[in-house]
Amino acid sequence: MPDYKLLTPGPLTTTASVKQEMLFDHCTWDDDYKKITTRIRRELLKLAHVEEPEYTSVLMQGSGTFGVESVLTSSVGTEDCLLILANGAYGKRMAQIAEHAGLRYYMEEFHYDQIPDAGRVARLLEEHPEITHTAMVHSETTSGILNDIASVAKVVKEAGRTMIVDAMSSFAGVDIPVGDLKIDFLISSANKCIQGVPGFSFIICRREALDACEGKARSLSLDLYDQWKTMQADGKWRFTSPTHVVLAFAKALEELEQEGGVEARSRRYRENNRYLIQGLKAMGFIPYVSEEHQGPIITTFFYPENRNYTFEEMYCFIKDRGYAIYPGKVTDAETFRIGNIGEIYLEDMERLCEIFREFLQAKGAAA
Repeated sequence: MPDYKLLTPGPLTTTASVKQEMLFDHCTWDDDYKKITTRIRRELLKLAHVEEPEYTSVLMQGSGTFGVESVLTSSVGTEDCLLILANGAYGKRMAQIAEHAGLRYYMEEFHYDQIPDAGRVARLLEEHPEITHTAMVHSETTSGILNDIASVAKVVKEAGRTMIVDAMSSFAGVDIPVGDLKIDFLISSANKCIQGVPGFSFIICRREALDACEGKARSLSLDLYDQWKTMQADGKWRFTSPTHVVLAFAKALEELEQEGGVEARSRRYRENNRYLIQGLKAMGFIPYVSEEHQGPIITTFFYPENRNYTFEEMYCFIKDRGYAIYPGKVTDAETFRIGNIGEIYLEDMERLCEIFREFLQAKGAAA
């Protein structure tokens, strides 16, 4: 297969040393393996700026969506009601989960390029006292917008409700003081900013909120409380774990620390993103999201007007030269997306901009 780097919001390009860890086969019952699980859980709490006993962490088999579904279907009981704040596909996916699980919920929609407004949320909570939980996405990769979880969490917690954050593509790439924000459940995935590979999600839980999940789960395999209870005993997963992925993730955590932690990684991502936007703007590619709300993870760009090429042509040209980009996901405009997380550096952004210029010149367009 051709070798190319992924300019996506995850799965993403990983280091050779992370991939190397997956060459080792490990037994799920082995004490050494269980110690690795325990160490991962402890390190995740550090990244979230929280500690036991107020907070704990749970690893859950499957993609990030499995983690979101685990939290929603384990924490929202039959007498509870969920408010979903959606400004993209992943907020709307929460509503799909709620619909399938038979959860009581409201979905408040915001435009793709607009962040959920805390004042509006406060009014909704006042108008609907039946709402017990509020859920939102932090980095909505549909558009690349970075939502203001701090202002929303403030009004949610002041109203005495449970706060759930999907920080799938932002955790460890954007610093999130989980405890200071009083977030009850934060969900992310192995194959995002920690730069592991796909195979499990993880949840940072406030213990009081997690304890309230006991007996509520609508799924056997996604029962968040039972998963935690088993894992808390000695580090064992309830059902077969993705051992190779776990080993790779443990290595990725080491490499995050070696890079300088979340601060250094966030700085690299932001520098990548800033160069990318400046470079493509100079060629006529305008970002979909305003600078005020643009996140450092992935950027959506409008296609220039009167172009004489398709996305498929542009995609193949770029891929043949070593990089894979993303098609657009917003439905109200013709766009494409470029991620800049993973084992991606400024020289990659420089090379990508060169490739774009070559493509435009080949098409007879100004660059």
